[in-house]
Amino acid sequence: MNSVLRADDSEGLRSRIKAVGYAAKHCFSHLKLLEFEREAAGEKEIEIRVLYCGVCHSDIHQVKNEWHNTIYPCMPGHEVIGRVTRIGPGVTRHKVGDLVGVGCMIDSCGHCEPCRSSNENYCESPNGWLGTYNGPLIPADRARGNANIYGRDNTFGGYSNVMVVKEAFALKIPPALDPDAAAPILCAGVTTYSALKRWGVKPGKHVGIVGFGGLGNMGAKLARAMGAHVTILTRSEHKCDEATQMGFTAMIEDDERALRASAGSMDFILSTIPEKHDINPYIELLKRDSTICVVGCLAPLEPVDNAEVILHRKDISGSLIGSLRETQEVLQFCAEHDVAPDIQVIGVDELNDAYHKVEKGDVRYRYVIDLTSLQGGSG
Repeated sequence: MNSVLRADDSEGLRSRIKAVGYAAKHCFSHLKLLEFEREAAGEKEIEIRVLYCGVCHSDIHQVKNEWHNTIYPCMPGHEVIGRVTRIGPGVTRHKVGDLVGVGCMIDSCGHCEPCRSSNENYCESPNGWLGTYNGPLIPADRARGNANIYGRDNTFGGYSNVMVVKEAFALKIPPALDPDAAAPILCAGVTTYSALKRWGVKPGKHVGIVGFGGLGNMGAKLARAMGAHVTILTRSEHKCDEATQMGFTAMIEDDERALRASAGSMDFILSTIPEKHDINPYIELLKRDSTICVVGCLAPLEPVDNAEVILHRKDISGSLIGSLRETQEVLQFCAEHDVAPDIQVIGVDELNDAYHKVEKGDVRYRYVIDLTSLQGGSG
């Protein structure tokens, strides 16, 4: 029998519910079944029976401690779809039976300028926002004054059968969206949507999407739905062919002849590659006064040829997931424009194999876990 663990370190008096999920206990271990407890829904909180959860490449980075900040046990999952089973006192946004989604955040300070302006994903509190898993964005031992404003060092995510979240951090899922396909929109969708919206993608614009995995697939579909002409840049000939079959222009990213022919032609480029890479070849594809935005990689990139940037007044930028408002917007946008990611639904027993396939790029284009295949917990 697995030991029963608490999902946080608080000593509150609220009742607790049993839960079960898949977690890693070390950076070198596989995901395994873990029994634990969550606090029952309190003031303005809801309890959710998890139905589906997307597998994001960042889940793998976190499990393997590649960002050197992982708290173990690590139970990933921030593309969560579920039904409300209980509501706490004062809940007005959701009711029992509602289909809801939970993305990358489950709390923020609510007081800083970004939070007050509906940019919770840039929360400037000492701990930043509270992640759906792995605790605060900035843990107490790295925070100003060793602050821990959320009273938690770790949080357990959506690779589980039940979650409890603040009602404000649960999104309404439009009826037009299939629940399983809606899951990746909560991270991959809003991450790309936020950047496309911020840099004014609209009809007549030429958008380049670098990388054609989970983020690239979603970003390309959103950009096209916004009216842009989309070009996919990928190192995979198979994905290049698949992108063409989907109606996109596509090129191999190291095809020098194709790159030269496209120089200075793009209004905006979104880099979705999740690992360190060289963006210099893509900078040359930008028009003057245009931007390349990196959303997939948190690691330092290769040095940039600043002459190319200066001589043509080009911009290099980044963007971090999206706000709650933008997440609700992109869900509605996808419902209205019939946009959905290409997914492969798996059972929880396939998770470790799925991780290996994601790392090899062998997924089309997002794995989504069917959590009804996970037994146990509160019932």
